[in-house]
Amino acid sequence: MSCGTLDTNQETARIKKPDWLRVKLPIGENYRHVRGLVDTHKLHTICESGNCPNMGECWGEGTATFMILGNTCTRSCGFCAVATGKPDPVDFDEPQRVAEAIHLMKVKHAVLTSVDRDELKDGGSIIWQNTIRAVRALNPETTLETLIPDFKGEEENIQRIIEAAPEVVSHNIETTERLTRKVRIQAKYHRSMSVIRFLKQGGMRTKSGIMLGLGESKEEVVQTLQDLVDNGCDVVTIGQYLQPTAHHLPVVRFVHPDEFAEFKEIGYALGLDHVESGPLVRSSYHSEKHLFSGRVSK
Repeated sequence: MSCGTLDTNQETARIKKPDWLRVKLPIGENYRHVRGLVDTHKLHTICESGNCPNMGECWGEGTATFMILGNTCTRSCGFCAVATGKPDPVDFDEPQRVAEAIHLMKVKHAVLTSVDRDELKDGGSIIWQNTIRAVRALNPETTLETLIPDFKGEEENIQRIIEAAPEVVSHNIETTERLTRKVRIQAKYHRSMSVIRFLKQGGMRTKSGIMLGLGESKEEVVQTLQDLVDNGCDVVTIGQYLQPTAHHLPVVRFVHPDEFAEFKEIGYALGLDHVESGPLVRSSYHSEKHLFSGRVSK
């Protein structure tokens, strides 16, 4: 099945969401508990800043993806709901606050991500390293996934993540090579691939994510999966792009669940260890399953 583009008139028209994209409202005691911890510790989560459709489910299960280095990004990607602008100064107390929140939540597997901080010489990698180490010190039994920016491809900054040694390091390619300039304005497709390759060479379990519905073809998606495999990626998540506001890129097409299932099989056939593929799949969705090979459960 093709993920081909629509014509211009169809692209600009508002497309009705299909039934398979319905999500649960955030309710329940666990949700309120996580909500309270996030507010009390003045933490940022990509769940909120990124308008994630799975926030109700994940928070209801007592998990959240913490976003460090503030909630203002120096980049202006066409798909992302996180605010763009001049970030606040680096908060050097943030690593300890994140570690304490994870301790209070008693989570067995935690996910950390961040905005891009291109104005910093280290790209924020020092705070990244400090946060991983603080979480480790206070939560020695907790496993960690880190969803990192590209740090402009500077290996010294990526090396700090490798030295901190989280169980999984993720860097999202987001889209195909042809659409990268449109979707990830300040990013580069091959630079992201080189980040994944460097992480793998450093001994990391590597992960990336792709959005569908932005006008990519099936062949382009398969090529992106092949490129990820060739650069040492172990885990891939594939989900439907949802337009966060009217100012962001429009949805070209809602991809049917059957096509997501097909891409999952293709990913395994190409040699990926674990593939999560479905309309509501996001980078950190079911991330605890990505620690080890998923081939036995595909």
